[in-house]
Amino acid sequence: MKQALNCEPVFFEKSTVWYYKLNAPKVASEEKNLILGIYMKLLMIYADHFGYQTALKTLPDIPDVSKSETIKSAVLGFIHVEEKDNENTSKVITKMIKNLKWLAGKNNTKKIVLHSFSHLSESKAESEIVVDIFNQSEQRLKDSGYQVSQTPVGYFLDIDLQAPGTPLARVFKDI
Repeated sequence: MKQALNCEPVFFEKSTVWYYKLNAPKVASEEKNLILGIYMKLLMIYADHFGYQTALKTLPDIPDVSKSETIKSAVLGFIHVEEKDNENTSKVITKMIKNLKWLAGKNNTKKIVLHSFSHLSESKAESEIVVDIFNQSEQRLKDSGYQVSQTPVGYFLDIDLQAPGTPLARVFKDI
């Protein structure tokens, strides 16, 4: 048995055709992401100054790294890759890049830092998946003319951050 659609007739004055407007319930972006299989969390911060130094290795299978870097006028992506993001890597990367480029444009910068930040959800992707997503994202951003840096995955960092108190300096997205 067919189920009736929730719709209402709409007639336009200079037309002899009736149209039907579908009254479908709006789906929240978080629910839509679950339907599409996209789970990543993205906290973006525009920073006048960002510096870091590797402090504590947290994953045994990650190579030993001693690294520090200072970057001026950049968008920082504090990125939480979830376990199920591996099922839809291409869409996850595309949505993440779109959001990072949008915020970079709003803050008039071409510098982006990718930082693994696995503290925004209980579900966590394996480090190999995170590194793969970051490397693909970095290459795509560079191909689009952005200067891209990555902080080392699997390390706690000593961070020095100066961010302005403006509306588009801090943005959170469920990707």
